[in-house]
Amino acid sequence: MTETVTARGAPASVPRFDSAFCDPASRRWILIAAILGSSMGFIDGSVVAIAIPAIRAGLGASLAEAQWINNAYMVAISALVLAGGSVGDRFGTARIFTLGILVFLAASIACAAAPSADALIWARWVQGGGAALMVPGSLAIIARAYPREVRGRAIGYWAGASAMTTALGPVIGGLVMSFGPDGMWRSVFAVNLPLGLVALWLVRRHVRRDRTRPDRGLDIPGAVLATLGLGLLAWGCIRIETGPGARWLLAGGAAALVLFLLAEWRAPRPIMPLDLFRDRAFRVSNLATFALYFGLSAIVFFLPMLLISGWGLNEIEAVLALGPIAVTIALLSRPFGKLGDRLGPVTMICAGSLVVALGYWWLSHAVTTQTFWGGIIVPMCVIALGMAMVVAPLSTAIMAGAGEDAGGVASGVNNAVSRVAGLFAVAAMGPVVASAYRRAGGTLSYGEVRESSEIHVAAMTEAFSAVATICAVFAAIAAAIALLAIIRPPRRRA
Repeated sequence: MTETVTARGAPASVPRFDSAFCDPASRRWILIAAILGSSMGFIDGSVVAIAIPAIRAGLGASLAEAQWINNAYMVAISALVLAGGSVGDRFGTARIFTLGILVFLAASIACAAAPSADALIWARWVQGGGAALMVPGSLAIIARAYPREVRGRAIGYWAGASAMTTALGPVIGGLVMSFGPDGMWRSVFAVNLPLGLVALWLVRRHVRRDRTRPDRGLDIPGAVLATLGLGLLAWGCIRIETGPGARWLLAGGAAALVLFLLAEWRAPRPIMPLDLFRDRAFRVSNLATFALYFGLSAIVFFLPMLLISGWGLNEIEAVLALGPIAVTIALLSRPFGKLGDRLGPVTMICAGSLVVALGYWWLSHAVTTQTFWGGIIVPMCVIALGMAMVVAPLSTAIMAGAGEDAGGVASGVNNAVSRVAGLFAVAAMGPVVASAYRRAGGTLSYGEVRESSEIHVAAMTEAFSAVATICAVFAAIAAAIALLAIIRPPRRRA
């Protein structure tokens, strides 16, 4: 990627075409490799939610350990994904992309063979680190292979195919686990192997020259402080219900993030340029992103445990419950994006967030009926409609707020914000779920797989209702943030 300098010298990550990178006839194969690589990273961020009940049963994992199985991956990729692009610039985009795939595949094998919950958690840390190199690297090799005039179409194919494979990942995992023997959750990680090996072969076969930039600096302090801060905060949230020392972990995480912001302000090439947040549209869009994806991530993580471990449904039915979100976004995000161009993206963000809030509020009440179609599917369709209304306008507002020259890094920051939201959703809602479960009279723990009693099922249902209520509040906050931006537009300078 080239480097457009902002006001404080921060790189804006504008991709640069390199005619020596590959032959024109090889571009489509580079695109396929990029799609395969990014798809692995996206799939493993969502498919694990379907497998969590089986993983808990197979490894005897507690709720806190289940949270870390998700969060170890999210901490690593959230903190390091912004640094992944600059590492590729310095050492070669194709070289770092393939290194990310190799690390990811090795960690996937370790996940599939994990003998204990602790081993799986550590393997997920490494897997997230590989994804942090692989995901930004996938876009970087497209930028190297395609000239600017045709790059937009290639990135469109990449985005569409990545979204499709991400949506299909949980479906495939659910099918395998529903019709396979006990222990088939391990295949959720093993499915990465053929995808990764094909991507490695394509890059090795079709990349002709991979230039390096030894002069490019790396923001190592920023990456270390971000990882430390996010990890300590997530650990502190999880330990609120499980042990002492939570407040010290939370304080340490907050201090590390403050130091991270100070380091980014002084760094010549920060992984997160703070100048971007001077623009009001950029701030509003990222705050709305955090609030909306906090709720979505909490639902995606805790709903499968309710359906499978509580209500006794199978993995296919759990996938069906999450299906409306992927299908509706795929079908309607483009029309809503065009509507946002006419009405303004912030207006669409406000309206969509209100619809999402309504869906969560409905879900929080309907789920207590313990009916699948009326209690789950219908309100999930409302949530899906609202999310489809905001996905494209959020991207539009992010790009407009950052400006064309900083579009790449702005997109990376927004992607990191959504992942951090998911990280804290799973970490912070764990104590909420545990407390609500106990108040409802539960005698085991939320999502624990044993012989279910009526009390256990009812307590799990009440706990999930509490989760949905909080998600409704977060979606309403996103709507309020957008509404405030509408009624109080920024003043134009004379």
